[in-house]
Amino acid sequence: MPSRDCNPVGIPPTDWYRSFSAAGLRNPAVHGTLGHWLKLEGSLTRALQLQCRESFRVDILQEGFARPTAEEARTLGIPLRQNTWVREVCLNGDNTPWVLARTIIPLATLAGRGRRLRNLGRRPLGAYLFSNPEWQRGPFETGLCHRHNNAQPLAARRSRFFSGNHSLLVGEYFLPTLIG
Repeated sequence: MPSRDCNPVGIPPTDWYRSFSAAGLRNPAVHGTLGHWLKLEGSLTRALQLQCRESFRVDILQEGFARPTAEEARTLGIPLRQNTWVREVCLNGDNTPWVLARTIIPLATLAGRGRRLRNLGRRPLGAYLFSNPEWQRGPFETGLCHRHNNAQPLAARRSRFFSGNHSLLVGEYFLPTLIG
């Protein structure tokens, strides 16, 4: 059975806060069930797989070379006009879209062993990152989304992953279907 389509939902504009507490002051709705997911340590992919009764699937929404937003480029410390590898996916549990994810990978990170990051297909990025000890996660930021409709995420989290001098940025946007 195909999942409900998460493509029309889209990733809304998001204000990022350096701490969960700061985001919680702006919108108390991040506490409770949503807060559990925003503060979860370790692999979100693995945690979602454990929530599934039947199946877990990654749907690729778009993937390819593109410019990041100005804010994403600043966060990664790359030139504003530099192309990056952008991967947007929907993480589905039991044929229901639960999380939208957006990954920004600078060109320098795609060199050498980083070439694998362009060829993940439907494999979760988290499975790759957490199975490779050379990748380390930086601190989380919490995002409050500007929703255009009730199907869009209310909040998100993101973090940079580092391997030597290379980095990438992963944003995870929690859909209302996960929160319940």
